[in-house]
Amino acid sequence: MSGVQRPEDHGSAEIVSAVPAITRNSNDRFINRELSWLEFNMRVLAEANNTANPLLERVRFLSISSTNLDEFYMVRAAGLTGQVAAGISERSQDGLTPNEQLNAIREKVAELLQGQDECLERLLTECKVSGVEVVGGAELGEQDKDWLASWFGKQVFPVLTPLAVDPAHPFPFIQNGSVVFALELRREADEREMKGLIIIPNQINRFVRLPGPGIRFIALEDVIDLNLGRLFPGFDVEGCGMFRIIRDSEVEIDEEAEDLVRTFESALKRRRRGHVIRLDFDASMPEEFRRFVMQEFDGAYTHVFLHRRMLGITDIAEIIVDERRDLQYGRMNVRFPERVREYGGDIFAAIRAKDFVVHHPYESFDVVVQFLRQATRDPAVVAIKQTLYRTSDESPIVGALIEAAEAGKSVTALIELKARFDEETNIQLARDLERAGVQVVYGFIDLKTHAKVSLAVRREAQDLRTYVHFGTGNYHPITAKIYTDLSFFTSDEALGRDAARLFNYMTGYATPEVMEKLEFSPATLKPTLWRLIHDEIGHAEAGRPATIWAKMNSLVDGEIIDALYDASRAGVEIELFIRGICCLRPGIPGLSENIRVKSLIGRFLEHSRIICFGAGHPLPSDNCKVFLSSADWMPRNLHRRVETFIPIENSTVKKQIVEQVMVANLNDVAQSWEMLPDGSFRQLSKGGNEFSAHTYFMTNPSLSGRGSALEKCRPVKPLKLKRA
Repeated sequence: MSGVQRPEDHGSAEIVSAVPAITRNSNDRFINRELSWLEFNMRVLAEANNTANPLLERVRFLSISSTNLDEFYMVRAAGLTGQVAAGISERSQDGLTPNEQLNAIREKVAELLQGQDECLERLLTECKVSGVEVVGGAELGEQDKDWLASWFGKQVFPVLTPLAVDPAHPFPFIQNGSVVFALELRREADEREMKGLIIIPNQINRFVRLPGPGIRFIALEDVIDLNLGRLFPGFDVEGCGMFRIIRDSEVEIDEEAEDLVRTFESALKRRRRGHVIRLDFDASMPEEFRRFVMQEFDGAYTHVFLHRRMLGITDIAEIIVDERRDLQYGRMNVRFPERVREYGGDIFAAIRAKDFVVHHPYESFDVVVQFLRQATRDPAVVAIKQTLYRTSDESPIVGALIEAAEAGKSVTALIELKARFDEETNIQLARDLERAGVQVVYGFIDLKTHAKVSLAVRREAQDLRTYVHFGTGNYHPITAKIYTDLSFFTSDEALGRDAARLFNYMTGYATPEVMEKLEFSPATLKPTLWRLIHDEIGHAEAGRPATIWAKMNSLVDGEIIDALYDASRAGVEIELFIRGICCLRPGIPGLSENIRVKSLIGRFLEHSRIICFGAGHPLPSDNCKVFLSSADWMPRNLHRRVETFIPIENSTVKKQIVEQVMVANLNDVAQSWEMLPDGSFRQLSKGGNEFSAHTYFMTNPSLSGRGSALEKCRPVKPLKLKRA
C-alpha cells in the first residue's frame, strides 16, 4: 500500500466482529442481495439526518430514499412476490427462499419507514424554524382559507372525481403510486350510508405554495380535506383515512416477439395494471376502513405498513425552492476539459494528440455532446454510431444524431427499449430518430444493451480514422450533473476496430471472432475478470505484491465473490468501493480478512466503474493494469447484458485514474461508510475536518495537469480491525 493511507478510527472503539466462522462453501459467505440494497437505502436516509448537509438537501435525501424504496417494491419485491405466488421455492445464493426473503424485507422496511417518518418530523420542524413552512388546515387564517377555496375551485375541483363505492359503483382501478382518501359518508336527509373515494391526481403538485410573505406550503390532501363538502354535497363525513398503493411494475417480454416496439407498448399498458404489492395506510385510519381497502386487492402477498404522517414522502422534494439557495449546496464551478481547450475546442485534434479522460460532474458533460456535434458538422466524418440506454427529454445527443442524419451521414443508433422506467421515452426518441433517417436498431430481445459507446469515423488523407468515446455512465446530460462518471476518448486503432466489431455484434448478431483489446459481456468480460483476479493470486503466491482496487455500484455475482475470497486467502490486498449492493462479507478470518469494503454516499451519486490490478507491483504503480467498465459485478451485467471492459494503456490517463480518482476514494472519510462482516455499515465521519473526495474534486475539477491525490490528501492512520 505504498504511499496510501487508510482512514483512521478517530478514537472510536475498535471494530469487533460477532460473525461466527464462515467457510468457503457455506451459504453464509454471501449477504442477501435485497437486504444489502435496503442497507444502502438506510445510508441514503442517514444523509437526510446528517446535519452537516444543508437543510433542503436533507429534504432531498429523504425524498430520494422514499423514491428508491418505491422502485425497489415495483421491481425486486414484486419479483419475489411473483415467485411465491407461482410456488417457486428456489433459494438465493445466501440460502433463503423467496418467502423468507419477503419476510426479512418486510421487517427491514418497517424499520426504514419508521426512520423516514421520524426524519420527516424533524425536517419539517427545522424547515419551519428556517422559514420554509408546511402548514396544516387548522393553522390557516380566514384569508388563507378564502384563497385556497378559490384556488381549489379553479385548479383542483375540475380534475377530481369523487367516487361512491356500492353495488352500483364497484371499487375503481387505482394507478400505481396514487394517494387516496377513503371516506365513510352519511346523508341525513334519507339516512343513506356509503363509502367514497377521492384519488389525489398525480398531475397536480402535491404541495401548494400559499400567497403572502414567507415561504409556506400546504399539502394537497389538506386542501381537499378542507373542501370535502363540495365534493359530496349533502353528505356528512363520518370517518376518513388515506392509503397509497405500489404495484408490480416489472415488464415481461416474450422472447418470440416479432415486433419489439409493439410488444413493449403492450407490456407497458399491462404494467399499469400490475398487482398491488405494497399498501401504505395513514395510522389514524380506522381498522374497519383498512379492511375495506385491503379486501379490494389481492392481499395475500401484499406488504402493509402504517404511517404517522405523510404517505408518499417522495413528494416532499417539492418544498425545495430556488429562492433559498442558502439552504442548499453551493453552486459548483464545472470546468470544460483543459485538453480540449488547449486545441481550441477541436476535440478530434485533442484525441489525436493523446487519449484523455474526463471526470463528470466536476468536468462538463458538454465535451461528450461536443464530440457528437463536431462529428455532425465535420464534412470529413462519414459515419457515427451511438448506443443509448438512458437520455434526457430534448436530449442534445439525440439532436446531434438527427442533424447528422439530415446532413447525409451514415448514422446508427442502438436504442435499448428495456431500460427500466425509460421504455416509453426510448420508444418515442427511436421514432424521432427514424423519421430523421437514423438507422435505429433495438438490440437483443434476451439481452439489455448497457454499454456506453459513441463512435465517429473520419476520412483523413487516404485513410479512415475511428474516434471513440467509452463511458461508465449514460448519455444523459441531466444525471451527468450529479453522477460521478468517467468519459474516455481515444483514437487507438485497435480499440476503434473493437468498437466497430461490438456495434456489428449489437446490430447484426455478428459475434466477433476476435477482439484485440476490448472485452465485453456476455462473452469475454467475466472470464477476463476471473483470469485477472487469479493472476493476482499467482503474484501473491510467488511473494510479489498483489493488490486489487475496484469501484462499482454493486457486487453480487457469486463466482466473482468466491474468486475474491480465494484472492484474500492467498494474501491479495483488496479494496472495494461499492456504493450500493454488496453480497460479499469482508473481514472474515480465513475467508476475507484482506478485503475491505467502503461505500461513499454524499452530494454526488458514485457511479463510475473502475478496476485496478497491481500486476505484481504495489498500487498505485506505473505498471498496474487499469480498466474502465459499464458493468457492475452482477449476474445480469456479466451474463444478460452487453457491457464493455476497456483497458487504459496511456500512462498519463492511467495515473490520473489511479492516483487521483481511486486514491481520493480510498482516503475519503467525510462521505464514507465501512462495511462490517455482518453486512451492516459503520459511518467513518465523526463530523470533523475529514478528507472528502467530493470536495477535493469540486475544488480541483480537472484531472489533467495536477499532482496526485496522494500529495493532497490529509494524512490519516491505518484502520485496525479486530476480529473475534
